[in-house]
Amino acid sequence: MSSIISPTMAPTMGQSISPIDKRAARRAFERAAASYDEAAVLQREIGSRMLERLDYVRLKPQTVLDLGCGTGQGIDALAKRWRKAKIIALDLAESMLQRARRRGTWLNRPRPLCADLEALPLADESVDLVISNASLQWAGDLPRAFAELRRVLRPEGLLMFTTFGPDTLIELRRAWALADDGAHAHVSPFLDMHDIGDALMRAGFADPVMDAERITMTYESVQGLMRDLKAIGGRNALQDRPRAMTGRQRLGALEQAYEQERHDGRLPSTWEVVYGQAWMPAGSKAPAQQQTADGVAIPLSAIPRRAAR
Repeated sequence: MSSIISPTMAPTMGQSISPIDKRAARRAFERAAASYDEAAVLQREIGSRMLERLDYVRLKPQTVLDLGCGTGQGIDALAKRWRKAKIIALDLAESMLQRARRRGTWLNRPRPLCADLEALPLADESVDLVISNASLQWAGDLPRAFAELRRVLRPEGLLMFTTFGPDTLIELRRAWALADDGAHAHVSPFLDMHDIGDALMRAGFADPVMDAERITMTYESVQGLMRDLKAIGGRNALQDRPRAMTGRQRLGALEQAYEQERHDGRLPSTWEVVYGQAWMPAGSKAPAQQQTADGVAIPLSAIPRRAAR
């Protein structure tokens, strides 16, 4: 087993985080394709919650890009919502796309595209809507990824996504710190939602709206958590990750440290889910109308920054 099993956000905005090894990430997802759907309970749930937000957006896209589609869990809903829209299913792993290409309807199958989200093989202004569920944390350069998305989106196009915030896997991070005396960063930090919003604005997107929620999964044992992370491809893909296998002694220390988190007989695993959306500017034209469930859109400037940990 590798010495860390966890997704991570790569360096942006001056953070001293090691960049992503895309080859390692691709290998992890290629191996996880067969087990992904069964293990990705959280990803499926937050993807569903994200797509529900489209009920409050007035948009009739001709072309939809599912960015980092994985096995295509969200494609059926997209094809049902917009029966005539062309859906592009993009992922880094070909084995994921082999499953995603079967999604949709027999009249509207997705167009699979194996590519890196930081180098999209798509024409300028060729997409009306980009949906991305739990994939942007794998960007090696988030500003570059946002610049690519801005390039391919048409005027008044929409980007809607989920990713993970700094409190994700916080219990695992604390346990590793105790087990390893802080010698290695076994769980790398994720970006704060305000920093993600700032990156959107610098990339030229308009009207970014960000919010977050915490979801806690529970497990009987640390091994159960680690198995699930492995099954969804959540291995460490940092370029400076420890290359040695994790020994039994260190894993035993991790299990002992994680036991301090046990509550009501279960071990918690916190995921801070960040939801975001932003529009492509339309020059002098008014952007497509947007509503929210309660009629209120929170401006990015009103979101307080997280205190440093």
